Amino acid sequence: MYAIVRAGGRQEKVSVGDLLTVDRLPGLAGGTTVQLQPLLLVDGPTVTSDAAALAGTTVTAEVVDETKGPKIVIQKFKNKTGYKKRQGHRQKHTRVRVTAIG
Repeated sequence: MYAIVRAGGRQEKVSVGDLLTVDRLPGLAGGTTVQLQPLLLVDGPTVTSDAAALAGTTVTAEVVDETKGPKIVIQKFKNKTGYKKRQGHRQKHTRVRVTAIG
């Protein structure tokens, strides 16, 4: 059994026990339970994609920890003017483990 869920503006394929990295979920500590919105549910030969049928289905996940993504360097340069600008960014992420689909 697996599901396609919406997490952080993207769609992810998850099954029970998977470790998933999503955009930061603010205000959640480790061990907190979150609900993810399922878009598609596959259980053997049965495929459910109807919104009305998925309304009663939930994908439960437990927050493991918060991490940061890779360092991204933004550089701007204009020739012959002496203009240089350098800026860095690291996106914050939350790691969750899927505990139940149903």
